[in-house]
Amino acid sequence: MIPDQRREVLLRELRAHQVLSVAQLTELLGVSHMTVRRDIGALEDAGRLVSVPGGARIASQVAREPTFEEKSLVERQQKLAMARCVADRVRDHTAVYLDAGTTTRELLPHLRELTGVTVVTNDFPIAMEAMELGGLEIIHVGGHVDRVNRSSVGALAAATLDRIAIDVAFISTAVWDLDHGVTTPSEAKVVVKQAAITAARTSILMASSSKFGSFGMYRIAALDAFDAVITDWGLGVEESQRLRSAGVRLEEAGEP
Repeated sequence: MIPDQRREVLLRELRAHQVLSVAQLTELLGVSHMTVRRDIGALEDAGRLVSVPGGARIASQVAREPTFEEKSLVERQQKLAMARCVADRVRDHTAVYLDAGTTTRELLPHLRELTGVTVVTNDFPIAMEAMELGGLEIIHVGGHVDRVNRSSVGALAAATLDRIAIDVAFISTAVWDLDHGVTTPSEAKVVVKQAAITAARTSILMASSSKFGSFGMYRIAALDAFDAVITDWGLGVEESQRLRSAGVRLEEAGEP
């Protein structure tokens, strides 16, 4: 595994166990103590975990979201599985919002097979790939450019969404949990995501299981506000049951 992939595995293990020693992580990842300590340091700098004597524990509050480059290198199979899980929710001649993210981007090949689909997005890589694929109408919402995540954010982007009738909105997130719902450490992203949810007849959250259990400072929506919450196969049985018991319409994409 490349470092970013290994660090996502490390975070997934920490979410399952809360606290792990360096020795345990070394065994789980099959790497040296020095490598584990470097990974812990990098993830702590990103605000995703907290180092403790002899190990690490998961950070409940996330200070920043991963960059586009970081997100694009990890969990490809999970993203493909989630995209397959939701692809049949889109029909011909509909307007589909794809929120900025590398998970929602995997829906593009499925949408291309349909007729008369308009893709609305705040994501620049999604818009460019949709142009290259052909067969899709494209609306980019514009707004203030977030260079790190290669997307547009803020009030101008939200204002465009206020003028569009969207059939299905696929919303991405870097952090989610039962108590806080969908949150973000970036205030500028809040109004865009909320505007997309409001503009859509149906809103679907696409959320990696590795991101579950953490939260950011700014609240976007409760989990039960979505018509469906799609995740991968990595959630534990206990977490899945807790979410469903709380009224969350959870669907878990199967492992390939």
